[in-house]
Amino acid sequence: MVSAPGVLWQALADIEDPELPIAITDMGLVHQIIMSGGAVKVELVPTFTGCPALEVIRDRVRRRLLAEPGVDQVDVVFVFEPAWTIERMSEAGRAGLKAHGLSVPARSLAEPVACPVCGSTNTALENSFGPTLCRAIYYCRDCRNPMERFKPPGDDLPVPGR
Repeated sequence: MVSAPGVLWQALADIEDPELPIAITDMGLVHQIIMSGGAVKVELVPTFTGCPALEVIRDRVRRRLLAEPGVDQVDVVFVFEPAWTIERMSEAGRAGLKAHGLSVPARSLAEPVACPVCGSTNTALENSFGPTLCRAIYYCRDCRNPMERFKPPGDDLPVPGR
């Protein structure tokens, strides 16, 4: 018997983004699951076009779904329409970022960047380029902690000192 789409969706919730400690379902990467017999097609929306983790995510999705009863073929494709936006991230995803010390992304670029340690918005961009393409380094002027912020797509952060 082939697994139901809801079961497959739940299976995808087991897969964390390799660069962020959040399930790909909570990140809003899963666009749709299409089933035809034992063949499954998963459409994923990447947060960044050039994300180096895309092939790792594709492999994890493929392996995880092939472990489901009745699934004997999995095709994982990345789609760019609709584009990924912060609104795709679930509240659980936002809470997961904060729990791991990452500044929760603003719903708009006009929102101040809040420190995940003390909650202050008295923060400053230290470096537009963090440890991954999707993160920037900020500094909290109140608690004096450095922090990472998940960068929304199209977030053209200024270069500090310019």
